[in-house]
Amino acid sequence: MGVMAPRAGVTEGVLRRGDAAKGFSEDRPPLGIRSAPRLGMILKGYPRISESFISQEIALLESLGLSIEIYSLRRPRESFTHGSVRRIRAPVTYLPEYVLPHLFTVLEPNLRLWGRLRTRYVRCLREALERAVDRRTTATLRHFLQGGYLAWHCLMGRPVRHLHAHFCHTPTSVAFFASQLTKLPFSFTAHAKDIYTSDPDQLRRKMHHARFVVTCTGYNARYLSSILDSDSAGSDGQRHRPSVPIHTIYHGIDVAFFNYAPDPPPAPPFRVLSVGRIVPKKGYDDVLQALKKLAEWGVPFHFDHIGSGEDKETIHALTRRLGLWDRTTFHGTLPHERVLDFYRRSHVFVLGCKTAPNGDRDGIPNVLMEAMAVGLPVVSTRHSAIPELVEDGVTGTLVPPGSPEALAGALKKVLEAGPSIEAQRRAARKRVEADFDSRRWIRKLFELLRDAVGAP
Repeated sequence: MGVMAPRAGVTEGVLRRGDAAKGFSEDRPPLGIRSAPRLGMILKGYPRISESFISQEIALLESLGLSIEIYSLRRPRESFTHGSVRRIRAPVTYLPEYVLPHLFTVLEPNLRLWGRLRTRYVRCLREALERAVDRRTTATLRHFLQGGYLAWHCLMGRPVRHLHAHFCHTPTSVAFFASQLTKLPFSFTAHAKDIYTSDPDQLRRKMHHARFVVTCTGYNARYLSSILDSDSAGSDGQRHRPSVPIHTIYHGIDVAFFNYAPDPPPAPPFRVLSVGRIVPKKGYDDVLQALKKLAEWGVPFHFDHIGSGEDKETIHALTRRLGLWDRTTFHGTLPHERVLDFYRRSHVFVLGCKTAPNGDRDGIPNVLMEAMAVGLPVVSTRHSAIPELVEDGVTGTLVPPGSPEALAGALKKVLEAGPSIEAQRRAARKRVEADFDSRRWIRKLFELLRDAVGAP
């Protein structure tokens, strides 16, 4: 699976310094036997069932010849994973997620690093402490100590030549501090929640220090550029755009795995499907209100939901309150192989994306691409970057966010369309094949990272 358990007696992936040259596991050869330049990838958690796009990305980067080491800030929370994880060869190091439960584990390598780096370490620590006081948060100091742990155990004397973090909050903070300590360059991929719930000043600072920034939608790229633009006035009063490259690289999907093969039951009750985390930005309260309308209009249906999240109990209670419990099945989190069967057996896919109260929002949910690739008609909202994928009336149906009645009307129209929806199914598949094939986009990312690492 690419996930390596710690040795007996080793907590949170910690190594004795004498073991560090041998690597995290016995199958990692000593430095010098295989010292090709490598990429260090910093993740919030690995593997995560809700982040299959990351494991797919790593597997494809390896297939193109990039050597990778994975550094995860959190251990897996599910007992199963997607098939793409089993193809990954990269060794995994788990950093301590918190400081206080593992105080010696975190402080010991930082003290050693202080002894090695002296002035540089003190300067970086002082800056981290100043930012922690300014922001009134201890998280900054935790990220610094994690960066020190990473630098001592995984980067000093190792062939890692560049760091890349997924998500611009915690993982990029750790990458930033590790970069400051080791002078290794870093870059990061910004996604959705991490962008719109981050303090713009902190995000701008990270972008200024990064070699480049990657994001997964044009909508995100425009927002990130606007943050840089807001701080680009020079002393002469003229605006000077900072030279921080921002690359739009869509996640895409494996179009071969999600092959076109719709096979819904020929007669009602219609199968309505949604796949996604149960969090405010997914708009499941609006979806349920829309389904209530369908029931009032006499449309026979059953609703299947796949996924979980912190709002699960609230959404379950709303389902009961609306009288939809007997028409609904919450399946929890499932691997791709099982989700694929639901895509093929359903009549319509629905997602009610909107901006959450804390500013969180989606980019382009991969589940929309997956449904479209299989041939399942999609109904969603004209929100964030979704129109970059779904063209209303051509490859799917879009309604305003936060409008359950419009969502219900769109679902009813699709369910009653019959064979006339076939042209839209095929247009959706062609759209995904042409513009959202992960193999196409991963090559662009590979070229960026290969040049950063200095690999041949």
